[in-house]
Amino acid sequence: QEQLVESGGGLVQAGGSLRLSCVASGRTISRNGMAWFRQSPGKEREFVAAISASGGATTLTASVRGRFTIFRENAKNTVYLQLTNLKPEDSAVYFCAASSGKLGEIDPREYDLWGQGTQVAVSS
Repeated sequence: QEQLVESGGGLVQAGGSLRLSCVASGRTISRNGMAWFRQSPGKEREFVAAISASGGATTLTASVRGRFTIFRENAKNTVYLQLTNLKPEDSAVYFCAASSGKLGEIDPREYDLWGQGTQVAVSS
């Protein structure tokens, strides 16, 4: 059974940092582009960051550039999202997703495997 499990969320003060992890099982994600999305109450799921299968290419949404970093360790079948200088508007459930292709895409329809999400709450 293919599965993605996120962890690392929590409650932090504005300006703080967190590292989110996404561990895959049942699928070798070294051949897959991976991404993080987030969703807050009453809003649509939003693209945050994506990384190609090799890790050589990354894409981040404008609001998190310079603050978030996506990277991966294919030997551990794991993708990470480093969150720094967090703001209250970053509060959301963060989801990890695996694409069937090698590129890191922005469109959520390109992803066929999703995790259950991890909550990030940033207090002002």
